[in-house]
Amino acid sequence: MNGKRGHASRAQIVAAFASIYVIWGSTYLAIRYAVETIPPFIMGGVRFLISGAMLYLWARSRGAPKPTRLHWRNAIIAGGFLLLGGNGAVVWAEQFVPSGLTALLVSILPFWLVIIEWIRPPRRRPSAAVLVGLVLGFVGIIVLVGPSDVGGHGDVMPLGALVLILGSLSWAIGSFWSRDAQLPESGLLTTGMEMIGGGVLLLVVGTLAGEFSRLDIHGISNASAFGLLYLITFGSMLGFTSYIWLLDKVSPARLGTYAYVNPIVAVLLGWAIAGERLSIRTGVAAAIVICAVALITTARSTEAGQTA
Repeated sequence: MNGKRGHASRAQIVAAFASIYVIWGSTYLAIRYAVETIPPFIMGGVRFLISGAMLYLWARSRGAPKPTRLHWRNAIIAGGFLLLGGNGAVVWAEQFVPSGLTALLVSILPFWLVIIEWIRPPRRRPSAAVLVGLVLGFVGIIVLVGPSDVGGHGDVMPLGALVLILGSLSWAIGSFWSRDAQLPESGLLTTGMEMIGGGVLLLVVGTLAGEFSRLDIHGISNASAFGLLYLITFGSMLGFTSYIWLLDKVSPARLGTYAYVNPIVAVLLGWAIAGERLSIRTGVAAAIVICAVALITTARSTEAGQTA
């Protein structure tokens, strides 16, 4: 980023934030419906191949230069970590974990970002506020997925929770790779390429897992078809486009608020539309984790501003 933000009206900013707040928060519910009758990795692969191709063609039509082989290699690696590892964990786990709790577990992404920056050169040591946020977030996860004698009846299958936590780690690794690797200057082109690469990898994994033999085209429900269509158009196209546009319009602190708004939206939608259970334990865990994410995000943004 060059530090200069282009002019945008308040209405445009509000509309873009509404997009990433509500749409990204709602994608967890859309995934839940999509994987009811479409095998998860096939669903994810089709979603990202279609959206990635559309973004790629759009960026190229707007004058983005043709990417090099190195660009493609780096984009495929990023897509592997971000979409196969990160989103693949989500679509698989949502077969067993409620959509709202999935979003809550995925929201621990800032924890992994802090830990990776701590252990990789130049080893950026977190501040006291960030460390408090890390401990608070760990407590929240224990409340959410711990044994039934910790805060009442557990709501999350332990294996599903573990897959989601590791998926969040994969997304964090992919985020660093995408930031540091040589990729096209066009954010839209890069996003499209990463989606294409991740989509292909998801389909490969789906093939190896035997999902095509279980896929029944005629058995796909209207809810699953609509969920997939929603993910392609709103979740990937509109959501990612709004996010990329906001990168150049607002501060990282304001943009980072989506990380703790999305779980709230997902939990409420899962409860209101899909009838997912909203227990006291879930509410307490959600409050703890979201406060931890907010603390880490705010503290890191403040530190970045002080060192800029």
